[in-house]
Amino acid sequence: MITYNTDGVKMPKIRKRETTAWIKAVAATYGRRVGEVGYMFVDDEKILEVNNEYLGHDYYTDIITFDYDEGDIINGDLVISLDTVRTNAEKFGKDYDEELHRVIIHGILHLCGINDKGPGERELMEAAENKALSMR
Repeated sequence: MITYNTDGVKMPKIRKRETTAWIKAVAATYGRRVGEVGYMFVDDEKILEVNNEYLGHDYYTDIITFDYDEGDIINGDLVISLDTVRTNAEKFGKDYDEELHRVIIHGILHLCGINDKGPGERELMEAAENKALSMR
């Protein structure tokens, strides 16, 4: 089950049924099934608080992924800052809706085992994001 919640912000205009079906289809391309995945949409102040408290990081980010996977079933909590998504969309000249969906699937790709911190991993993540976005 995939849930969508907010804390301190309005729910973004996403088609939940379509987004859920898309997420499941993307996960399936990695041989994964979706278990319990919870999205929490927040503002910059809340994501900074979460980043600080749980990861010891003192900076803003667009998404934090908490991975509770069990075998081929993905489970996790994904915290997304709508403020940072909007800022990044403007910075990179992207449509807000496209940037939001890129971030939504970015967390799922992490749960599917794709990383983006090591050498060459960022490019692999971007390619996976682009492939997933083309499935929308």
